[in-house]
Amino acid sequence: MEEHVVWVTTRRLRPGTLEEFERAWQPTTHPEGMRRAFAYWSEDGQEITGVSFWDSKEACDSWRASEPEAQRRANMAPYVAEEREGFYRGRELAIPQR
Repeated sequence: MEEHVVWVTTRRLRPGTLEEFERAWQPTTHPEGMRRAFAYWSEDGQEITGVSFWDSKEACDSWRASEPEAQRRANMAPYVAEEREGFYRGRELAIPQR
């Protein structure tokens, strides 16, 4: 099975700021080494989890240290009450047939 390198970030948003946060969250350039990205929102719109797949941890680290990412984080900061993030390695799980 193919192993993936993922960066997961979960942010609790300040009430009523989801629209503004979504505008600030979009990167201005495509991060080098990013394969795919997904976003998941809680029903109340107050928590958002981003999951991005990378070629390597080094590629992700390079993006995280870049000026475009620093600017993106500064743009998001007024809307974020709490943030947690982490790197993971994993693979797709096989689901048994019915």
